Amino acid sequence: MHELSVAMNMIEMAESACVEQGYSRVEAVSIRVGRASGIMRDALVFAFDCAKAGTLAADARLDIEDVPVGGACNDCHAEFSVEEAFVFNCPACGGKSFQITSGQELHIVELEVDS
Repeated sequence: MHELSVAMNMIEMAESACVEQGYSRVEAVSIRVGRASGIMRDALVFAFDCAKAGTLAADARLDIEDVPVGGACNDCHAEFSVEEAFVFNCPACGGKSFQITSGQELHIVELEVDS
């Protein structure tokens, strides 16, 4: 369950940014998580709720934006997006040669803080 270490790192980063900017409390952490990132959403929410106790983010909520897996086919040059976490071929032509362009990310995109 690497989600706990991910959650702890997110809280540490949020606390650090909060203190650096002169704020005293984190109210929300908004993140973008790609479907192919290997992160299990429910496990991350659980880990975040466990890890935030006793921190500046103790009452913070975690807002998660799911990012679908996207790619570009090297055969038919179609760009595609799929809901699944894995892509085995181009949905347009069935080709096996493609580039993954999105869906592997895990980014903090916004913090809500209070002074």
